[in-house]
Amino acid sequence: MDFIEITPRLHMLHFSIGQAYLWRDDEELTLIDAGWVDSAAEIETAIRGAGLDPAALRRIVLTHCHRDHVGSAQELADRFGAEILAHRLDAPVIRGEAPVPEPALLDWEIPLYEHGLTVPVAPPTRVDKELEDGDVLDFGDGAVVVHTPGHTPGSLAVHLPAHGVLFTGDTVATVQGVTFGVFHADREPAMESMRRLAELKPSVLCCGHGAPVTADTARQLAEAAA
Repeated sequence: MDFIEITPRLHMLHFSIGQAYLWRDDEELTLIDAGWVDSAAEIETAIRGAGLDPAALRRIVLTHCHRDHVGSAQELADRFGAEILAHRLDAPVIRGEAPVPEPALLDWEIPLYEHGLTVPVAPPTRVDKELEDGDVLDFGDGAVVVHTPGHTPGSLAVHLPAHGVLFTGDTVATVQGVTFGVFHADREPAMESMRRLAELKPSVLCCGHGAPVTADTARQLAEAAA
């Protein structure tokens, strides 16, 4: 795993498949997604290596229910007393009470999807708080939850308007420029969700897959959504 600074308050935790993000307020840390199963020790080491205290981890916001985003949430929360948050519609899947929604794969997505299945399955994970569209969370000077159905029914994005930062989960990708994500359960609402995210005009774009975008961001996202 690579631990990469995007801004002084924002780091990316980059795994071989997918990534998570760490946001730092003055005395608290927030994790957006949690990487793979058994990554907790590595994540803790990376946080300490940046001169931060993992005991300051207050919350883990899960953008959706897929294994490469949920994997280490429970272990990290248990270690540091963090709260786990997810959208109401994906919470039953994360808890292991409902099956993971199957993606409607295009032909070219099938080998990519099969490769992703090498990531270990996430264990049933508690959700301490269920989120809805428009909820405002107590970090990043007011983090706004944006429901982005399509990739999964309960996919969400997190927008930090005060900082121009947008965490999109897998609705958007930046693997080869800013693009529509892959493996969506329902492509039409996923595309509508991407258009909604473009309207936020972020200056920093953080996706579940691909490099962060920090320059000419709003234009690139708008063109991809169009």
